[in-house]
Amino acid sequence: MLKHRGEQIPHYHSTTCFAKLLLFLFVTGVQLQVYGQQKPLSDTLRALQQDSIAAQKTKDSLLYSQYDIGDLISKIIHPRRKPDSLRKKSSITAMPNIASNPSIGFQVGIKAVAGRVLGKDPNTYMSVAATSASVTTKGIMYFYFTHNVFTPGNKWNIQGSLVAAKTVTPDFGLGIGNEVSGSEPDKILANAGRKGYVLNAQYYRLTEKVYKQIWGNLFAGAGVSFDIRRKIEDKHNQGELTPNNIYSDRNGFSRDHYASNGLLFSLEYTTRDNQNNAYKGIFADIGFRFNETWLGSTKSAVQFTTDFRKYWSLSEHSPGHVIAVWNWGAYLITGVLPYLEIPGTGKDMGGRSGRGYTITYFKGNKYNYSEVEYRFPITRNKFLSGVTFFNLQTANDLAGTKLFQVWQPGGGAGLRILFNKATRTNLCLDYAWGKYGSRGLFLNLNETF
Repeated sequence: MLKHRGEQIPHYHSTTCFAKLLLFLFVTGVQLQVYGQQKPLSDTLRALQQDSIAAQKTKDSLLYSQYDIGDLISKIIHPRRKPDSLRKKSSITAMPNIASNPSIGFQVGIKAVAGRVLGKDPNTYMSVAATSASVTTKGIMYFYFTHNVFTPGNKWNIQGSLVAAKTVTPDFGLGIGNEVSGSEPDKILANAGRKGYVLNAQYYRLTEKVYKQIWGNLFAGAGVSFDIRRKIEDKHNQGELTPNNIYSDRNGFSRDHYASNGLLFSLEYTTRDNQNNAYKGIFADIGFRFNETWLGSTKSAVQFTTDFRKYWSLSEHSPGHVIAVWNWGAYLITGVLPYLEIPGTGKDMGGRSGRGYTITYFKGNKYNYSEVEYRFPITRNKFLSGVTFFNLQTANDLAGTKLFQVWQPGGGAGLRILFNKATRTNLCLDYAWGKYGSRGLFLNLNETF
């Protein structure tokens, strides 16, 4: 059982009052401009400049009233130093990468995340990047680098990731855990009892997509993705019929290696106020993936993917009270996919879906996932926050179960510790439950979606 030992956190009441006063003066100034008589151009520009300065001061004061791990470390090292409201917050956060969940076991390593707004256009979205190197108690070695960059004015959006890993992937067959009739291989592949298998492999992925702003918050993009697996092996069930062996044999794949390389085409719409932890806005992405043998893909295939996220802030005074919803889906249109590339639990781009289950616990060539989460502050200075969440997933199998016919639930609750207030980065600790006795502790940096 995980216990959390709290720290006494100062609230800086006087600074909060100062922030409220600045906000009142700023709002009052805007009202005077709207309802006052017309001014000369030079006066108007001067007033706009003063408003901009006032807005920045208000933003700085609101950030100063918050308290993150950097403030806590500073308080421990320099207990008598007075907080400095003008202290520049680093946009780079480096930390030990200590995590635990049912998919990976216990993990140690190092991780860094960064966030920065490029250029001087105030409407430009924040660009973010992350990198990590780690090892786990289940024999996993993992390195990745991801980025999501918006150029000044949001003219271009560049997204990508690089992964090199020695993986140990839990496998629970194909489908959604529904009973099937048919041959013994059919029953093993559907795995209604959720018997656990383990697949060891080498995994390499390179994905890069470039989006061009075509109108307002709408972007059109294209890119490539190379997913390569080598030395796939079930060390615990050698010589036995396993879901991976049955599926690979039936669909013309080698049991121990394959590639899934394709072209990506997408439309994206986004109004999120922050990529790390949104209080409001929408993110939507629809796309097609074309796996092509001339790109080195073992088999050809066409997939349609959807990703929709919506955020509602429930309070103007405390915008951290948020209802967030997420729906992600991947649907095979033609062709065939390698076994470990079939969409399923935790197979979204960030690998965050399906808390309560291990990665690939449910999967099918047609898969849909939905989640709702309530986020709320616990302390006034935003150092501690909490979440509750509930999710549903559905998939087809190859034995008659169709998409949306069977649903599997999951849910849980979690604690958030403000890691970097300038980039709104949280350290996330979640405990989640699913069916079949599945449960676990999930530790990550940044929100699930």
